[in-house]
Amino acid sequence: MSAEKELWDIYDENKLPTGETIDRYNFSLDPKQFHLTVIAILFTEDKRILITRRSMNKRWAGGLWEIPGGGVRAGENSQDAIHREILEETNINLYGRAYEKLYTYKRENPEGNGYFFDMYCYLISEEDIRNIKMQVEEVSDFKIVDASEIEEIAKRGEFLNFENVKEILYSI
Repeated sequence: MSAEKELWDIYDENKLPTGETIDRYNFSLDPKQFHLTVIAILFTEDKRILITRRSMNKRWAGGLWEIPGGGVRAGENSQDAIHREILEETNINLYGRAYEKLYTYKRENPEGNGYFFDMYCYLISEEDIRNIKMQVEEVSDFKIVDASEIEEIAKRGEFLNFENVKEILYSI
């Protein structure tokens, strides 16, 4: 983790930037303020999906499996953020590749700290998988699985935010 503070833009309830920023590691948003995160469903020709396991050193949800992604930095758009996050976490370079932005999900929490997340979908190759190099501060493992295997992991309480991505995973 960098010693430099990482800032995120604050968005309003309509996903418009407010011009304010927050420290990623020390924030408390009001109920009408949101931050933006991104995830990428990386799937193979045979419709299997890359999932990653969060490092045990993560401040939140360490050790859980997830669809890879992360926070959008201040001044960054979601497409640039997903390219950066996937490259950092897996060494898969998505720059210049075709994608399908599936949807934006809005999570409102009455106590605050709500977020939007933009979900992208990319086809990855066998070469991409062979060249995966995990960023150990972020990712401790990866698997290529089908949607039903992800659901089984979720039933054990070991998958992050399964209900938010379930419908999309089964539609691939």
